[in-house]
Amino acid sequence: MDLVKRYIAAVQRELPEAKREEIGRELNANIMDQLDALTEQQGEISAAEVAALLKQMGHPRTVAQQFVPPQPFIHASYMALYKNTLFMVLGILFVLHLVEVTTYWLGSADMGLIRYGFALFGGFIDEACFGFTSITLAYWLMSRQQPLANAGCSSHWQPEKLPVAGPGWQHIKLEDIFTDLASYIFLLVVIWYPFYMSAEQLAQGSLFLSSNARLILQYSTPVIVLGIVHSLWQLQQRLWSRNMLASHVLLNATIAAIALYLASTSPLLQLNTERWHGVFNLQQLERSAMITLVIIALFPAWEALRDSLRLRKLQ
Repeated sequence: MDLVKRYIAAVQRELPEAKREEIGRELNANIMDQLDALTEQQGEISAAEVAALLKQMGHPRTVAQQFVPPQPFIHASYMALYKNTLFMVLGILFVLHLVEVTTYWLGSADMGLIRYGFALFGGFIDEACFGFTSITLAYWLMSRQQPLANAGCSSHWQPEKLPVAGPGWQHIKLEDIFTDLASYIFLLVVIWYPFYMSAEQLAQGSLFLSSNARLILQYSTPVIVLGIVHSLWQLQQRLWSRNMLASHVLLNATIAAIALYLASTSPLLQLNTERWHGVFNLQQLERSAMITLVIIALFPAWEALRDSLRLRKLQ
């Protein structure tokens, strides 16, 4: 029965050392019982038949996992909390990195739009890798301790206080919240950067909004701040309610109207013509900026329409 010994040894190599002998004896008894039953049915059995029986039992690693299931890197009781922590931390890191890179871009003559994109996403990847590794290691260490059966869940919850069952879209995704939050903070940085930069930094900039366009955006600051507050409200609730939907419709409709009004304003840009001579002209950039604003306005307009329909469904 050399094949049986080799098979059991292969299974034992996949097991923790403390359990190898016990499981090896149990597996050997199981195999021998099956071989005895096969011998009673058809008499003496060949090595090929023994090999067929072992193959039917499964690969040694698969059999070992049946006796000792592999432990997940992060315990299942921590998984929901781990995912929420990961999204929260990565979202905050992205917002902070966006502010840092955008501030530098607006005050630098050396960083063009392409370099800005590489700095934004390349730098965030570095920070995201560090954040992901740190959070994963922290939860791995927690998983190595005695896991809590209700990790991340309050023991004082009451079924009567659960939200009303509704459609799947009522759940607000964390990535949507942080996308909106990053957009609002980006707008605030773009609008108010001239007030916290030196005259030398402003002189080095290659492209600015015109004073008229910046004034419109500055008057729109309360709307942007309300957008940030609304995103934080979503982060707290994580479930669309009628009041939240109604305020979101109003907010998006206002933002779409501001974007369209800004698109109709001229001039939109204050261009250093000497620096861009032979590359772009002011008319091309003005037209591109106007088209871009119209396209941007379509997004909040669509969200306002979508949430209006959702609001009717909730009513």
